[in-house]
Amino acid sequence: MAVWNPWRGCHRYSEGCKYCYIHKGDAKRGVDTNQIVRAENFDAPIQKKKNGEYKMKSGQLVFLCFTSDFLVEEADEWRKECFAIMKERSDLHFLFLTKRIERFEACMPDDWGDGYDNVTVSCTIENQERADFRLPIFSKLPIKHKNIVCQPMLERINIEQYLDDVECVVVGGESDRNARVLDYDWVLDIREQCKRKQTHFDFRQCGTHFRKDGTEYTIATRYLCSQARKAEINF
Repeated sequence: MAVWNPWRGCHRYSEGCKYCYIHKGDAKRGVDTNQIVRAENFDAPIQKKKNGEYKMKSGQLVFLCFTSDFLVEEADEWRKECFAIMKERSDLHFLFLTKRIERFEACMPDDWGDGYDNVTVSCTIENQERADFRLPIFSKLPIKHKNIVCQPMLERINIEQYLDDVECVVVGGESDRNARVLDYDWVLDIREQCKRKQTHFDFRQCGTHFRKDGTEYTIATRYLCSQARKAEINF
């Protein structure tokens, strides 16, 4: 696994951004997250060693743009170059998340066709309103590998009608002392929707405030993922 952040910075875009970890981390360092800045290590996947080999080893999953949104407007002038790098490194598989899926078609490179084999696009949703706006758009886009990320999940969400051609649904809660609660029943409901459609399901993390069987728990950040794994409900 590798991480490639060709730029950093983002703007809060919808309800799920309220306690964004990028904004929180930047605030601690005195960095203005709203300033979108191209990274010095922009071309990391195609950088080479002295012997001519790529520094980023072949065969890896590369998490792309996890300090921003890949479709953020200020990065429009750099994105075409990113797509060219992804195409050059066909031996890597790139995955990115976006809350701006309505911009995807305008941002596609000219040679995108029906999608690159080595790119997974994850459409992020947080509630039913965002699901019903973003997922109909997502379902019509020419993308070979599609995921849906319900994180942070803020309410019960019905997405079953949108699961055709989706490879995986990731569900998770919110991490913050003031986080909005994640109810385990919502998680199980999404799981059942995925099972009916034979779509992979991944319970990625509990929320800081997590409700199960009517009882609310407060979970330390370092245990959010491990507690989700203990549920053993991935499908």
